[in-house]
Amino acid sequence: MGKTKVVVIGGGPGGYVAAIRAAQLGGQVVLVEKEHIGGTCLNVGCIPTKALLHTAEVYEEAKNGSECGVITNVKLDFSKAQSRKNVITKQLVDGVKSLLAANKVKVISGLASFSDKDTIHVKTKDGKVEELRADRFIIATGSVPVMPQVPGIDAKQCIDSTGALELQEIPKRMVIIGGGVIGVEFATLYGTLGCKVTIIEMQKEILPMMDGELTKILRSKLAQKNVNVYTESKVISIKDEGTEAKVTVELSDGTKKVFGCEKALISVGRKTNTEALALDKAGILNDRGRITVNEQMETNVKGIYAIGDCTGKSMLAHVASAHGEVAAENALGHKSKFDIKTNPSCVYTNPEFASVGLTEELAKEQNIDYIVGKFPLFANGKSLIMDGGTGMIKLIVGKEFKEILGAHIIGPRATDLIAECALAIGLEATVDEVIATIHAHPTVGEAIREAALAEEQRAIHIPNKKAVLS
Repeated sequence: MGKTKVVVIGGGPGGYVAAIRAAQLGGQVVLVEKEHIGGTCLNVGCIPTKALLHTAEVYEEAKNGSECGVITNVKLDFSKAQSRKNVITKQLVDGVKSLLAANKVKVISGLASFSDKDTIHVKTKDGKVEELRADRFIIATGSVPVMPQVPGIDAKQCIDSTGALELQEIPKRMVIIGGGVIGVEFATLYGTLGCKVTIIEMQKEILPMMDGELTKILRSKLAQKNVNVYTESKVISIKDEGTEAKVTVELSDGTKKVFGCEKALISVGRKTNTEALALDKAGILNDRGRITVNEQMETNVKGIYAIGDCTGKSMLAHVASAHGEVAAENALGHKSKFDIKTNPSCVYTNPEFASVGLTEELAKEQNIDYIVGKFPLFANGKSLIMDGGTGMIKLIVGKEFKEILGAHIIGPRATDLIAECALAIGLEATVDEVIATIHAHPTVGEAIREAALAEEQRAIHIPNKKAVLS
C-alpha cells in the first residue's frame, strides 16, 4: 500500500517533534514552516529568554560573591550576553534541522492553507504556490502575542516579548503589562540587571495558575530586584512622549497613577495562530481559531490532527511536544492518548518556581479532602548553600489514600525537581512511596521527601506541627 504520507504544518516544538516521530514510525513526512524551524520556542521564546536569564543569574551571583569569599569588580556587557544567546539559539535550531534531515523529513518553507480536507497549498516567499496532498495532516501553527485594545498601544516604546529579547541596552525603567509567566520572567531578567520594573496585572495576583502561598514568596523576592507589582489594576492609556512613554493605570482602589518608562512590554497573553489556514475549507471545527481536538489530538475531520498552542489549551512547549508524539502515533495507526495530569508549569525566575497537579486553591474549589505537607528550604543544606535557603516545597495529598495530588516548589532547581513530582502523580504514588525512596544528601531534592514526611507530621529537619487539614 506504500508509506503513509504525513504533512506537518508548523516547525515549532510540537511540529518538529511530530514530524520526527511520524518518520520514526515509517511515515513519509513533509514539514511546512513559514519562517523559522524551531518556532517561537527555540527562536524567540523559551531558549533565548532562558539564555539571558542565566546571564542575569550569573551577574547577580557575581555581585553577591563576597558572601562566598569571592571579591570581584562586576561589569555587565549586555551585547556579549545577546551574542551568546544568539549562538545558543542557532546551535539548537541547527540541531533540529539536522535531526529532521537524519529522519528524512522533507522541509518546505512557506505559508500553508487548506484547499480541502485532503489538500493544502503552500505559498513560498518567492510567490510560488505548491499543492500538497496527504493521508494525514498535523496542524502545529502555534500562537502569537495578544495586543490589547489600549489607546496608544502602537507607541514606539511598546514592545512584545520578541522585542524584549532584542534590546541592546538595559532600559532604566520598564512597565510590563501582564503578570503571567512571560511578564514575570522578563521582570526578573531586567530587574536583576538594574532596570526599575513595574508589573501591571488585572487579576488578584501575578501567576494566577500557581500556588498562592508560594507566589507571595516570589513577590517578596521580586521586590528585592527593583520590581514593583500592582495587581487588580488596568492600563487606561499609553502616551508617546519622545524618549519615554507615559502609562496611565487605574489602580485597585480606583485611583489613577502615571508611570514613565523607556519601554512598555506588552505580555497579556497569546492567541492561536490559525487565521491563514482556511480551516473552514477542510471542515475543521474550531472556536474562534482554537482548534477542537479529542484526547488522540484528532480534529472532527478524520486524519487531521492539531497540537500545541493552536488548540488554545495549555500553551507550553513541552505540552506541544507531548501532543506531537501522540498525534504522530495515532496518524500512523497506533493508539495513544494525551493525559494532562502530569503536565508541569515552570517559571524561570530567581528563585525558580514550578508546579504540577492540583494547587490548594483548586483542591478547595473541587471539594477534595486533602492534607498539606510543607518543608521550608532554609532547613535544606544544599538550598542554604546555593541561595540562602529561600523557598519551600509544598505537597497536596489526598486525605484518604495519601496519594500525591499536587506539588509546588519555589527555590533553586525547582524546574528540574518538579519532574519527580510529575512522575509521582502519573504513577498515583503515595507519600509513603516517596518517603520510602532514598534521596541523596546534600541535594535540594531531599526536601521533597521531607515535605512528604511533614504531611505525616514526622519531618526530621523541622519541628512538626499539626497537619493542615482541608
